[in-house]
Amino acid sequence: MSKFWSQNKGDRHSGGAASDRNTDPDLRDDDDARPRTSHEAAAPPPNEHTRLLPNRLDSTPYLSPDDPAVSPYNLWTVRLVRWVTVIFTCITFVWWMLMLVSAFITPPGLHARGSPFFAFSYTTLAFFTLVVALLFFAVPSKPSRVLSIAIAVLLLVNMIIILAVEKTRHEEAWVGVASAIWATLMALWAVVADRTVQWGKTEEEERLTGRAETRRTLLEWSEVLLSTTGLSIMAVAVVLMTWNLMLRAIDTRVAPPGQMYWVDEDTYQIHVLCKGNETDANGNRVSTVLFEGGEDPVETGLWGVAENALKNGSISRYCFADRPGMAWSDAAPSPLSASMATDALSEALARAGENGPWVLASAGVGSLYARVFSSRHGKEVRAILMIDPLHEDLLDRIGSSGRGFLIWARGVLSPLGLDRISGALFRGRNSDDRTYGRAAYQSGKTIWAKLQESLVANSLTKRDVASSRTIQDKNTPVVVISSGVEIRRDSAWQEKQRDLTHLTDDLEDWDIVDKAPHEVWETLEGRDQIEQRLKKLVRLQK
Repeated sequence: MSKFWSQNKGDRHSGGAASDRNTDPDLRDDDDARPRTSHEAAAPPPNEHTRLLPNRLDSTPYLSPDDPAVSPYNLWTVRLVRWVTVIFTCITFVWWMLMLVSAFITPPGLHARGSPFFAFSYTTLAFFTLVVALLFFAVPSKPSRVLSIAIAVLLLVNMIIILAVEKTRHEEAWVGVASAIWATLMALWAVVADRTVQWGKTEEEERLTGRAETRRTLLEWSEVLLSTTGLSIMAVAVVLMTWNLMLRAIDTRVAPPGQMYWVDEDTYQIHVLCKGNETDANGNRVSTVLFEGGEDPVETGLWGVAENALKNGSISRYCFADRPGMAWSDAAPSPLSASMATDALSEALARAGENGPWVLASAGVGSLYARVFSSRHGKEVRAILMIDPLHEDLLDRIGSSGRGFLIWARGVLSPLGLDRISGALFRGRNSDDRTYGRAAYQSGKTIWAKLQESLVANSLTKRDVASSRTIQDKNTPVVVISSGVEIRRDSAWQEKQRDLTHLTDDLEDWDIVDKAPHEVWETLEGRDQIEQRLKKLVRLQK
């Protein structure tokens, strides 16, 4: 018994010494050679949750809340969310660049029949939502999540309106639909990312400091303020876009008075309206007056002239087709020169079964399109009437870079509908006004048509019109009706009006309506003069 006690005591003594050697760094000979306790053998290797602190059972003090090691980036989930956000941002930026380019030159397959501006706006919202999420990624806040949810809900409403209304779905095409869906998903992803970071931040603070931190530094409060401000601006923008989209949906109830015809390999549609009798009382085919609008759609002013002339018996039949992007016609891919627009008109008239003979009546910039049409349909064109026409030498007035930039900027802002919404609320503008009337110029589709016109005015269109003058049938009768106001105001305008009277060798008349503005038909004298000249021209035999 005494021997056993002595041996046991020796073992304990030696065990204690061994223990001292294992715990004292100065007494250890080899860390790998020391025996492991059962607790150490069962402990798992350190990971991202335990590498900063030993096991809490060891009663190790917590880190300071201000320690840089206290970060949500310690969690692989947070780091993964950040990298996914970066990838989404890169994808959105590429799409944003494509939408930016499509406002000037339409990439293959990215044609929107309305305008590219709505798709560009949705992509811009998605891009800035992701940028805000990345800039303030480590500083989650409840206001940011609430605003992101509100933006996502409104974008979802936009997406539903676009898909539910046939005309908006037709105009936006897959490009606008995809952009709206992507913007909605990115707003939802911003909520997920912010909530994930908030969870990771709380987890790491509780693990490393013992409690969730409620304080914020001045820098963090500044970041919260900036993110909230940025998202608030975006939320207001989405509210306006939703309102404007609702107006577009309401305006679809205004049906086109004519028929829509697919052109350019069924890429877009052109609106054509024809009215009146094709033959006279003796069964002879009569000339059809083909109206071409100026800076505004035909429906804005010349349609009334045509109706009055038909009612008074001055003409027997008239037609007009809205240029691409004007009134009911779809927008065409860009670039769009005068000859391209004329080809679309010719195809639409052919599909409508309208072959002339024609008396062309055009105004302002529309006279350039009419001249190209005349040069290509010389046998079918009986006469040409130009109302205060624009000369090709003055195309720099609509093709200047400064004007083009202003039109583009207005187009970028057009999805907000600032002028359309205020017009509907305070000026009594109705669907007719916004579709083809006084407010038609506010439409993103019309703005884009103006931008397309401006982009090629000094190049493609000027070349087209110069070529048309060379091949124009010189025996075609011509009448020019000029604005007295414009002639007195601008000597260059007067000179170019006189030059257009020499377009052919058969000048019938050159009338100057003394008190008429550029839109000559806005005065009674101007309307009477136009009707009298049309009455004379339709009875001519070329």
